[in-house]
Amino acid sequence: MNAKIYFLCFLSLVTCCALGFHNRALAQQKASKPEQENRFEKAIQAFEKSDKSNPPAQGTVLFLGSSSIRMWDLKKWFPDKKYLNRGFGGSEISDSIHFFDRVVVPYKPKVIVFYAGDNDVAKGKTAEKVFSDFKTFASRVKKDLPQTRIVFVAIKPSLARWKLVEPMRKANQLIKGYADGDKQIVFADIDTPMIGKDKKPMIKLFKEDGLHLNEQGYKIWFDVIQPLLKLN
Repeated sequence: MNAKIYFLCFLSLVTCCALGFHNRALAQQKASKPEQENRFEKAIQAFEKSDKSNPPAQGTVLFLGSSSIRMWDLKKWFPDKKYLNRGFGGSEISDSIHFFDRVVVPYKPKVIVFYAGDNDVAKGKTAEKVFSDFKTFASRVKKDLPQTRIVFVAIKPSLARWKLVEPMRKANQLIKGYADGDKQIVFADIDTPMIGKDKKPMIKLFKEDGLHLNEQGYKIWFDVIQPLLKLN
């Protein structure tokens, strides 16, 4: 009898501990979620503040994505285009989806030049996940902005992330295949012209970090993307 009581007490103690760990894990998830969702909140608020003081025209070419977009001097490279830079460094495709109603919809762009996926793969996302996220982004455009075209800039090959080139190129292939069957989406291949005779990214195209582009790198991007920005 005593053994049975001891066993029931032990079982009760184990159950309480398990519930405690479970509740603690849930609490940690809830605590981390707002931080994850709001990691770019300041950047988005800065865009909105700029829009209030200097309202951008609608029907622009919207450049959206991560630091390769944010650091591009659009005024220099596209002086004859109505453009808007809404790149926020470190962002992934999922971030542009999360802030879609705030960084895309208000501008009603004719064209979205979208560069993302680079950080996604670097954070461990598979090519299939990158492709899935892009399809989600594209579906939002189709739903809210059916007249807007998307120019998806291929995930670039870089010196710093060369070891990740295979999943990056697989993601590019999946997205290109999807774009080829959709008149609203264009795939901009900047991978091929960035590769040298040694079949690796040309050193001369990058800043010292081997990841971000210098002016020579952006020149290649411009040559590929500029013909795709048909506004009529």
